[in-house]
Amino acid sequence: MTENRKKLVELKNVSLTFNEGKKNEVKAIDNISFDIYEGEVFGLVGESGSGKTTVGRAILKLYDINKGEIDFDGETISHLKGKELHEFRKNAQMIFQDPQASLNGRMKIRDIVAEGLDIHKLVNSKEERDQKVQDLLALVGLNKDHSTRYPHEFSGGQRQRIGIARALAVEPKFIIADEPISALDVSIQAQVVNLMQKLQREQGLTYLFIAHDLSMVKYISDRIGVMHWGKMLEIGTSDDVYNHPIHPYTKSLLTAIPEPDPESERNRIHEEYDPSAELDGQPREMREITPGHFVFCTEAEAEVYKQEL
Repeated sequence: MTENRKKLVELKNVSLTFNEGKKNEVKAIDNISFDIYEGEVFGLVGESGSGKTTVGRAILKLYDINKGEIDFDGETISHLKGKELHEFRKNAQMIFQDPQASLNGRMKIRDIVAEGLDIHKLVNSKEERDQKVQDLLALVGLNKDHSTRYPHEFSGGQRQRIGIARALAVEPKFIIADEPISALDVSIQAQVVNLMQKLQREQGLTYLFIAHDLSMVKYISDRIGVMHWGKMLEIGTSDDVYNHPIHPYTKSLLTAIPEPDPESERNRIHEEYDPSAELDGQPREMREITPGHFVFCTEAEAEVYKQEL
């Protein structure tokens, strides 16, 4: 299915190490490769510290990678600077995890939403700017009166809607949503995810949806990548990863999702993942176990996984 679609984002053997060569060196991304196709939602999951957010920031060139290559719309962006980087960031935007921290509390909503319009010189008059802001607010379910208020006057869900409107202002092709619902009440999370799905359908957007909640990622994503300790361990369709998990770490994540039925929750066996099993020095790489379903493993492990399925 995806083979006939255009690749919008490609990561090729990307590594990123903080404080390289120092005592506090941290390998945040370790030789990972994956593609995101135009018009799809690619979910990226893993526990805190797995490198998910670092991947998103590396794609936007908020962090510089040490090795590998990142392509966007057929062009290499790993070394972009100046005017070319400025133009790229018009096409790729980010929705941040904490809507309160990501909005400037001293700016009115109209100026927050219009920030991208001003930076990229996309409007020619104050009237056009105000109209564009009103249209964007309406798009995310807010009204024009909200434009004169400040961020502290809004709820968490409303602030995240403002963050979404700001990201959409420059009409990007690609949006990285970095745990966009984790700071929100459970009752509001579904509203924000449904809004993002609606906008994706209407505007043909492509998302990288980063989260640690695998059940929510399954709901919104076409394909899912599972990360641990900076490595990509499994990639497959949402259904494959959720219903037929292969890697032991993916299985441990899934068994950690609470069951709504108290009886089955009480009797359920939670699988523990032992990462030391992969420190045996055996050569591991992403191998295709079933069509489109890849797992980080040795050749011998791949044969076992194929037989199990």
